[in-house]
Formats: sequence, C-alpha cells, structure tokens
Amino acid sequence: MRPTQLAVPAAFAALVLLGGGAPVRAQGPGIYSCEVNGKRITSDRPIAECLTREQRLLNSDGSVRRIVPPTMTADERAAAEEREAQAALERANRREWVRRDRNLLQRFPTQAAHDKAREAALEDVRKGLKVSEARLERLQKERKPLNDETEFYVGKPLPVKLKQQIEGNEAATEAQRTLIANQQTELVRINALYDAELERLRKLWAGALPGTLGPLPTALPASAPAASAPASAPKSPA
Repeated sequence: MRPTQLAVPAAFAALVLLGGGAPVRAQGPGIYSCEVNGKRITSDRPIAECLTREQRLLNSDGSVRRIVPPTMTADERAAAEEREAQAALERANRREWVRRDRNLLQRFPTQAAHDKAREAALEDVRKGLKVSEARLERLQKERKPLNDETEFYVGKPLPVKLKQQIEGNEAATEAQRTLIANQQTELVRINALYDAELERLRKLWAGALPGTLGPLPTALPASAPAASAPASAPKSPA
C-alpha cells in the first residue's frame, strides 16, 4: 500500500525555506506591551493607558518588532510642527544662500570686477546729485531778485503774484534740499553695501563654501546697481 499523502495547508505553503532550512515566520497583527505602575499590560491594539509612554510591539514569539513612540499631546504636536517649520525655513534659506553665493562668484570672479560695479552704481547717484545741486543753485539765484523786490513793500502786504513766486521758490528749494540729502545718504548706503559684499567675496575667493556665510545683503542686488535718478522739483512760477 502506498503511504497516504497529506494535503498541505495553504498557510503552511506560504512559509518559504531559507538556505539554512529555517522557515520565515509570517508577521501577524502583533501584541502591544507596556508597564503601568510596575505591572505589564498587553493588548492586540495600542494601549490607552500607555499613550504617553513608549509601547513595544511584539511578535507572537515575544521578540520586539518595533518600539511605538508616545502619542504627543496637542501642545507637544504644535511645538513639533513649529520646530519642523523652522527647520524647513532654515533649509530653504540655506539653499537660497548657496544659490546667491554662486551667482555672486559668477558675476565677480575678481575684485576688479566688483570695484567696477561699485563705481557704476555710485556714478549714477553722483550724476543725479550734480543735477540736484545745480538746480538748487539756480533756485537760490532766482530768489535774490524776489527778495530785493520785497524791500519795496516793507510794512505793506506783498502783491499776490510776488507772494506766489516766493512760496513756489521756497517749496522747490526745500524739495531740492531733501533730494540732495537722500542722494548723499544713497552714496553712503551703496558704499556700505558693496563693502559688505566685498568682505563676503573675499571669503568665498579664499575657499569658503557657498551658503556657509549666512544671508547676503539684499538692499542692493549686485547684479543690478541702483540708479538714483533726480526727481523733478517743482518749478517756480514765472
């Protein structure tokens, strides 16, 4: 008689023998385990009493499959999200610093190239400043005959036309002085910005890695020097 052949269960057929002959154990749902007040608790699902502490997810043979971290409170979750948002912002900033440092090195491979860009930015403002100073000088010359004319009206009201001419001259003069002050401030700002940029470039030329020097000055991009065009001052009435 032939030996009776036993049917192989489908579950057993799922076990594959490795090279050493040991079967691979299929992972089941697992068992959650933790301690509360010195007492070990187990369950087939996360244990509510242990949500604020670590839980072990065990295999059926008692081996540890993984450690389940504590469930965060609302405040802890908010703090973690804030930390992640800050970290993401820092990563984005660093990528931007790397990009801008590389662009800076590409635009200015030498100090001579940077000096040329500085001079171009300053020259635009200097031209505007000369125009403003010339305009102010003309306004001052225009004011002299007006002042001379007022001497004929000492103790009397000034004629409407003369009064308007004086007021127009005063307004134009004040506007021009404000413009000149702004242009002088702009010269200082441009120099300070290019000084900071040059200091950074020297470190990059010396071998500092792009992105490791912090944020770049942003008031005046080196690729587009700011031109300070003279503003139109009010014309004094004829």
